[in-house]
Amino acid sequence: MRPLAKAAIPDALPSLAAAASRMAVFRIVDVRDTDAFAAGHLPAAGQCTTAMFGERRMELPSRLVPVVTVHDDPAQARAAADRLALLGFERIGWLDRALGDEPEGHASREPATRLWSPSRFLEGVLPVLPRGRALDLACGSGRAAVHLALAGFAVEAWDLDATALERADAFAARNGVRLATRICDLESGPPALPEPRFDVVVVMRYLHRPLFPWLEQAIAPGGALVYETFRRGQEHFGHPRRDRHLLEPDELRTAFPGLHVEIHEQDSAATPPVMARLLARKPWPPAQG
Repeated sequence: MRPLAKAAIPDALPSLAAAASRMAVFRIVDVRDTDAFAAGHLPAAGQCTTAMFGERRMELPSRLVPVVTVHDDPAQARAAADRLALLGFERIGWLDRALGDEPEGHASREPATRLWSPSRFLEGVLPVLPRGRALDLACGSGRAAVHLALAGFAVEAWDLDATALERADAFAARNGVRLATRICDLESGPPALPEPRFDVVVVMRYLHRPLFPWLEQAIAPGGALVYETFRRGQEHFGHPRRDRHLLEPDELRTAFPGLHVEIHEQDSAATPPVMARLLARKPWPPAQG
């Protein structure tokens, strides 16, 4: 088994121009409080205080996305960068000068730029999904659910963790949308089938094989299943490591015989995260007569 990666060492950056030369593409995380941010900030900056990194992790970028932390006090920017390193971010810089010394450092009064996104796969297939009712199954803190709600879906978000659902509700409210959350023990037995069925079901980074038949039945004719989770090979890099949480190669392609597979992808096992992805659609029943 390969050793787990050590925490990244953040770079001290004399300016954002230096950040651009080293990282090319990156997200700016302004770690000042809301009032300071509202008084003026960098164009295209997001905002999240260091103290909120844990509670609002879902509002930060992917750990694979380069980020630069900024603050009026460079020491605070450095502390935030160190915290992101402990959270597993891989490429981090911090502005080693006061934000006001940066060109346009306090120039913008626009709302904070959204730092987070759901998986690229979900973003990519969103235009072809049928509109209507959607379910984010094992939703966690609700990143996929909120993304679907922002796209106009009526979204239910199910999870066993009541605290995660509270965070998902608050996350949705901060984005001006609402979720119908439900505490649900998905591994004690299949839930009752929904009425009406869902137009879209999304499952992200969760695997419980006994639910596969239920997932097929929970989707309305013409509806879609979007599934993305870890496959074998991920155990060499970190969690999850148990067989029951890891798909076998090509398993997802054949897991739902009642659905028509439109997209199936598998990552190389050489670099993490090692994932498999599926977009599948439920056929309409044959016309009668």
